[in-house]
Amino acid sequence: MNRTVLLVIAHGSRDPRHAATVQALVRRAGALRPGLRVETAFLDFNLPSVPGVLDRLAADGVRDVVALPLLLTRAFHAKADIPAVLRQAPPSLRIRQAEVLGPSPLLVEAVERRLYEAGLTPGDKSATGVVLASAGSTDPEAIAVIAETARELRRTGWCSVRPAFASASLPRTEDAVRALRAEPGVRRVAVAPYVIAPGRLPDRIAAGAAEADVLADVLGPSPELARLLLERHDAVHAARVAVAHSA
Repeated sequence: MNRTVLLVIAHGSRDPRHAATVQALVRRAGALRPGLRVETAFLDFNLPSVPGVLDRLAADGVRDVVALPLLLTRAFHAKADIPAVLRQAPPSLRIRQAEVLGPSPLLVEAVERRLYEAGLTPGDKSATGVVLASAGSTDPEAIAVIAETARELRRTGWCSVRPAFASASLPRTEDAVRALRAEPGVRRVAVAPYVIAPGRLPDRIAAGAAEADVLADVLGPSPELARLLLERHDAVHAARVAVAHSA
């Protein structure tokens, strides 16, 4: 067997909803590309582990793996944890790490999908302020990407969009909600969790949304995220083909 395998690497969580949501997303991506073998692994808390899946792929005769960090920003896990665990892979595997999911227009589309599913309509945009609430990070690059994503969401027509964070950074969700309430033209406030799966920090975002009018769901197995997983895989494959042709 010499087909490339897409290995989606999630962080993992003690919350069972996290792994179930990740698996649902990966299944959806696999259904969009029936000829592609897609596997899931977790850095922590959940099984299968990354080393366990890599060992199994090597035993199956797989040679090429695209390792995709299931992360919205390129922070510590993408820069350090995942490369470290991939370096321990069986030597028979050729592994290329894909870019993280964000930033991407598909993520903005996924956020809007969740806002509409929560009861808003495109006609509500001009009077609705949105808190784009992420898990948070101490990495300045990650914070900058969240801020840019908030600006991109604002450009789609929402009255105002403010980023917020459940940990490590400020402002908190509840503070961003109150700040939006004070802005001219904002008649309702919605909180859009900019997280992939449920867990402790998304629950903290939900608690901080108590004074908001609308709380959207996590991004989860949205069609946009499923397409984005395949986009990241295809970008690695295209780069490999380009290198082969230029050699």
